[in-house]
Amino acid sequence: MKFNQVTIAIVTALTVVVGCSESMNDSTQTTPQQESSRIQEELVELEVIDATNALPAAPTTKMAHSRVAANHQFMVMPMPGIDPYIQTENRDNYLDTPSNATKLVTVSSLSTFSIDVDTGSYANVRSYLKMGNKPPADAIREEAFINYFDYAYPTPATKARPFSVSTELAPAPWNAERKIVRIALKGYDIPVNERKASNLVFLVDVSGSMNETNKLPLLVQSLSLLAKNLGEKDKVSLVTYAGNASVVLEPTSGDNQQAIVDALKSLQAGGGTYGESGIKLAYQQAKKGFIKDGVNRVILATDGDFNVGMTSLDALKDLVEDERENDISLTTLGFGRGNYNDAMMEQLANIGDGNHAYIDTLHEAQKVLLRQMSGTLQSIAEDVKIQVEFNPDTVKEYRLIGYQNRALRDEDFNNDRVDAGEIGAGHTVTALYELTLVGDQGRIDDLHYQKKKTDAVSHSDELAQVKVRYKLPGKEKSQLTTQVINGSKGKLTFKQASADFQFATAVSAFAQKLKDNHYVDGLAYSQIADIARENRGKDPFNYRGEFISLVEIAQNL
Repeated sequence: MKFNQVTIAIVTALTVVVGCSESMNDSTQTTPQQESSRIQEELVELEVIDATNALPAAPTTKMAHSRVAANHQFMVMPMPGIDPYIQTENRDNYLDTPSNATKLVTVSSLSTFSIDVDTGSYANVRSYLKMGNKPPADAIREEAFINYFDYAYPTPATKARPFSVSTELAPAPWNAERKIVRIALKGYDIPVNERKASNLVFLVDVSGSMNETNKLPLLVQSLSLLAKNLGEKDKVSLVTYAGNASVVLEPTSGDNQQAIVDALKSLQAGGGTYGESGIKLAYQQAKKGFIKDGVNRVILATDGDFNVGMTSLDALKDLVEDERENDISLTTLGFGRGNYNDAMMEQLANIGDGNHAYIDTLHEAQKVLLRQMSGTLQSIAEDVKIQVEFNPDTVKEYRLIGYQNRALRDEDFNNDRVDAGEIGAGHTVTALYELTLVGDQGRIDDLHYQKKKTDAVSHSDELAQVKVRYKLPGKEKSQLTTQVINGSKGKLTFKQASADFQFATAVSAFAQKLKDNHYVDGLAYSQIADIARENRGKDPFNYRGEFISLVEIAQNL
C-alpha cells in the first residue's frame, strides 16, 4: 500500500495547526503546542511516525508481521496489495431525524428521553464544512453539537453521587417570546489511579475502501495513541475484517505497547467487508480476555457498512444487545467519507452501552482517546433517563432541542428493564428546551375546547420539575433525583446568563440553522458567531475557536 507523502505531510501539519490556541495565563497549563510535541515524540518512540520528518508511517508489510511475531504469538492473514480504492458514489447513510416539534403542555406535559454523550455528528459535520460542502440535514444531531464541548458545571465530590444536576433559564436570543431552559449533568471524574482495568478489543475494518490517507493510516495513529496510555492491568486484542476475519493480536498486556503498535502498523487494506465474522470474532476475544469487575469493550473502527454476511441492522442490534447482557460494551469510531454508515454506527453504540465518535483528524483522536479516555471507557452512571414535567399554569409550549432518536415512552422512565444512555467519568451532558410561557405568543393556537386547569395548590412560580433516574454501575435497581425549575430564577436578558449557557445556546442555534428547521430564523450566522466569540472563555485546545470558524464557513457556503 503506497501513500502520497506530500498529502500526508499537509494533513499532519493541518492537524497540528488545528490544535494550536491562544496562550494561557496559567503558566502550569499544558499548551496545545507542548501536547502536540509530546504526542509527536510518543509516536516517534513507538515508530508510528518517521523520526526524520514526522510523517505518518505507511502500514508495513511482511517485515512488520515478522517483527511482531518474534515478540508475540498471534494469527494473521496478510492482505494482498491493491490499487488505490476508488469511490464511485457517495453512499453515506443517515437516519431520518427531523427536529422535534413544539408541543402544547395542556396536551402533553411530560417529556422523556435517554441521555446521550455521543459527539460523532459534530466531528462528521465539521469535515463536510471544511471541505466546503453543506452537510445533509440528517447528519446533524443537535445534542451531539451541544455535548461536544466541555462546560464548567458543578462537580460531585464523591462517587456516591455520580453526577450533579443543575438548571438555568434565560430568554432565547432568536425570539423575545421564547425562553431557554438548560438541564446540565456533570459526571464524577475518576482519578487515573482509580480507573478500572480495561479489556479492549480493537475491531478494525481493513477492507479496500479503507485504503485512503484519512482512514486506515489515521485509524492506526489514533488507536496507537490509546495504546500508549494503557498499563499492565489492561489488555488489548486486535481483530480485523475484510474478505475474511483474522485475530492479529491475542489478548496482550497493556504495558507491552510495542507489540500492540507493531500489530496495528502491520495492517493493510484490501478486499470486501465481511463484518459478520469480524464482530463475532471480536466478541470471542473479549470473552477470552474478560476482566471481572473491569471494563470489557469492543472498539469498532470503520469507514462504512458491512456488505458481506450479516448486513441486517436488526440482526446486528440483536447481537450487540446480547453481548451487552454479558457485560461487553461496544464503542464505534467512524473514519472517512463516501461510504460512511452513520445510522448503523450511532445505533450500535447506543445499544452496546458505548459511545460513538467520528475521527477526522489526529487532533480529534487526542480529544476522544486521550483527554477523555476515562469517560470514553468507564461509565459512572448507567441507564440515565430524564423526564421533565411542565406546569400548564406557567408554561404554554415546549420543544426539546435534539435527542430525537433517544426519545422514550413516558412509562419507560420508571421501567428499569428499559435501556438508556451512560455517563462516562468526567463527562458533561446538556439538554436545552425552548419554552413559551403562558401569556406569550406561541406557535400553536390555544385550544378552543380545553378547559383551564385550576389547582388548589399554587405552583405559580414553578415552570417544571426535572426527574433523573439512573443506575450505579453493576446495579439492577435505579435511583431517582429531582429538581424544580423556578421562573423567578430566570435572567432578565440573554446576556445576563452564564457564559457557558450563552455558548451552548449559540451551538444549538448553529445546529438548528444548518438543519434548516426554521425555528431560529431570527438569528443570523454572524450573530451566532458573535455570541460564541464573546463567550469563548478558556479554550486551551481551540475547540470553541474552531467552532466560530465553522459558523463563518457555513455563512459563506
